[in-house]
Amino acid sequence: MLNRRLWTLLSVLLVLALVLVACGGGQEPAAEEPAAEEPAAEEPAAEEPAAEEPAAEEPAAEEPAAEEPAAEELSGEVVTIFTAAGEEQAAAMEDSMVPFEERTGIEVEIEGSGDFETLALVRAEAGDPPDIYNFPQPGLMADFARSGFLVDLGQFLTEEHMQQQYAQDWIDLGTVDGTLYGVWHNADVKSLVWYPKDDFDAAGYEVPQTWDEMIALSDQIVADGGVPWCIGIESAGATGWVGTDWIEDVMLRTAGAEAYDQWVAGELPFDSPEVRNAFETVGEIWFNPDYVLGGTTNILTVAFGDAPLPMFDDPPSCWLHRQASFIVNFFPEGSEVGTDVDYFYLPPIDEAHGSPVLGSGSILSLGDDTPAGRAVMEYLTTGESTRAEVEAGLFVAPHNDVPLDWYPTDAARGYAEILQNADTFRFDGSDLMPGAVGAGTFWTSIVEWVSGTELDVVLPNIDASWPSE
Repeated sequence: MLNRRLWTLLSVLLVLALVLVACGGGQEPAAEEPAAEEPAAEEPAAEEPAAEEPAAEEPAAEEPAAEEPAAEELSGEVVTIFTAAGEEQAAAMEDSMVPFEERTGIEVEIEGSGDFETLALVRAEAGDPPDIYNFPQPGLMADFARSGFLVDLGQFLTEEHMQQQYAQDWIDLGTVDGTLYGVWHNADVKSLVWYPKDDFDAAGYEVPQTWDEMIALSDQIVADGGVPWCIGIESAGATGWVGTDWIEDVMLRTAGAEAYDQWVAGELPFDSPEVRNAFETVGEIWFNPDYVLGGTTNILTVAFGDAPLPMFDDPPSCWLHRQASFIVNFFPEGSEVGTDVDYFYLPPIDEAHGSPVLGSGSILSLGDDTPAGRAVMEYLTTGESTRAEVEAGLFVAPHNDVPLDWYPTDAARGYAEILQNADTFRFDGSDLMPGAVGAGTFWTSIVEWVSGTELDVVLPNIDASWPSE
């Protein structure tokens, strides 16, 4: 613990030193990491994977202990995982490490910091990184990889092992310029639509399975004298991010994963037919005066956390709300998912693109190449390494070997099933774009668009803001 406190003090001093150098006319500091969940880091387009060839022989279920070093080899070694997670999740992550620690004698310490991005860079540049980074975004991980701060995991994690533990999309998202640098720890599902279940059932409405059915449901609610949608994108300095999620979800459903990846990488312009169509499809809901509670005024001025609350009125003032799984934290106290409110998967639009899922999560990378660090990284590719966190209901695990009965609620199991059944998973696109776009003009242009600015102006303006090489 003394070493940890000493390191924290040294980290703060290093940060102050860097600030003083910058103020003294030295090298310009790196661009500030954007607030909330929108990073400045750019993620390269993930190449659409070729159809996966079946293995010649299905491997037997892998026992983590069989791949871990004997206790006497590394017993007493200490491996640190540096994370942006809060205290509750960090404590649960430590609990998930206990089986591994008991088998190997390796001690795994979880170090959390709300200033993860700054301190992680300071430590990397000082040549004294944590053993393992738990990055909140793959774009930030990619920046570290290209700066030479991360270890090539392909040196000890085989392709066969990775494909056994993860779907190919997850492997691709951990790969930078053809090299595996990250393995996924957790995921959050964004492609959800919430509704007031008790009233919904009483009205005789049915959960839509296609986009056309969802639009037909919206029309039926209007015909019955109701307002289908509640939408609010206000979020202080991050106002607009809610709209970017809508556009990203629709892009996956109308243009497909390959075009989505090109768009995120800056290879497909915002002012292209594919992206314009996504905006127009969203606009068919947002700008229909019968569809949205309070119209565009509410879209612009209602805080995103307050937007779903009219669903809980008696009778409901609105019936549908598209938002990620975390929105339950903003529901009225005492409301129960599955009874008072429930959710369904945002339906597909084009059958050719299947049932894609938009989400977010955290990804683990090796910063210091040691035998103990490698052993921990291998353990982190197993579902067992997430069990305490999954059973606490903190997130969905992307590992193939996590059974549904680990999830503590029907709602959590539902998120996991949506993720498991996804034909394609893609990370939040604005989180992967350069900060000037993803946390800048994309957000502000959503506001301008809702305020009445035409797409002929909005889309070229976003393209013009894309940083040049």
